[in-house]
Amino acid sequence: MDFTIPAELEAIRSRIAAFVETEIMPHEADPAAYDSHGNIVEPLLHELREKARERGLWCLQLKPESGGGGLGKMGMAVSYETMNRSIFGPVVFNSAAPDDGNMMVLEALGTPEQKERWLKPIVGGKVRSAFAMTEPAPGGGSDPGMMLTRAVRDGDEWVVSGRKWFITGAEAAEHFLLLARTSDDKRRGHTCFLFHRDQPGWRILRRIPIMGPEEHGGHCELEFDGLRIPNENILLEEGRGLKVVQTRLGPARLTHCMRWLGLAKRCVEIGSDYAARREGFGIKLADRESVQLMLGDLAMQIEIGRMLVMKAAWEIDRGGYAQKEVSMAKIHVANLLHTAADRAIQINGARGYSRDTPLEWIYRYARQARLVDGADEVHQMVLNRHLNEQGTDFWRWDVAGEAGNAS
Repeated sequence: MDFTIPAELEAIRSRIAAFVETEIMPHEADPAAYDSHGNIVEPLLHELREKARERGLWCLQLKPESGGGGLGKMGMAVSYETMNRSIFGPVVFNSAAPDDGNMMVLEALGTPEQKERWLKPIVGGKVRSAFAMTEPAPGGGSDPGMMLTRAVRDGDEWVVSGRKWFITGAEAAEHFLLLARTSDDKRRGHTCFLFHRDQPGWRILRRIPIMGPEEHGGHCELEFDGLRIPNENILLEEGRGLKVVQTRLGPARLTHCMRWLGLAKRCVEIGSDYAARREGFGIKLADRESVQLMLGDLAMQIEIGRMLVMKAAWEIDRGGYAQKEVSMAKIHVANLLHTAADRAIQINGARGYSRDTPLEWIYRYARQARLVDGADEVHQMVLNRHLNEQGTDFWRWDVAGEAGNAS
């Protein structure tokens, strides 16, 4: 694997870094830049998004024909990490969840008509979107086989009933991707539908309060009671909902990791800066061995995370699913983010616990990382399954020229 990046990608990364430094980060210290849920306020977001678009830094993850910058997953890894040096970064570049994953799956699986109607407005920043899959117990969570929300055919339409919850961005979304059971077939029993916010037959029951800052639109509980969706708004085809989930969630988990690495690096940056300036008992914090151990270990763990993310991105770019690679990255980087925020707060002392830095924001946000898109334990089970199937081949090196390497 070649770890050099093209000069063109470095130019993009450099432009993103400069934009984050000069245009976004200065707003983090302004209380007026935050909405009531801890995210960037809409007027400021609109202003920054226009600047990002003017500078050619908009939707870099999509193909040019979709209105994007044409970056592959490896290019996204480099760019997303740089974007999330700021807590506001990804959403400014239209690279934040859940729109990020929704746009990529619509680009990959949508018909030309569906891309025009459902994808194009999200790419343009005119609407937001949500992916409605997770259900309250005893419904489906990490196990889609437990899904209770059903869609029943009625002529050329489907009638949906059921409940979903922790649907990210739902309160602000106009375009929804909805996974529902359409038969009891274990492999072909789920279908993904597209619907608009203004369609009758569903409602938001509540915006669920959470401990951390939120994406725009929060995390909501939804109820479906007679929502009618025409057959033409099925994504991919009837019974292929799990294929849609696979197409969306693998890359989406990885893009979370890309962004989290940027936040982890920001934690080290804040911790290192304070340690270099703060003196106590006649010695700077940076000269204390305990602090050096904290920061040195974080530097190593971040680099391990970058290698795991880049390996998974490389596997996807060459046509593989990268299931075990994504799971390893997800576990490591999710835990790393929490550790990085915790140690940076410890080094900063009361300053880190205050809102004088974004560390407390990152700390509250970080705890969800071990839960979203599959809890740690689910990904550990995935890795154990691969280990049982592959044995010592779990760690095999791919050999140039061998067939079936991308898997």
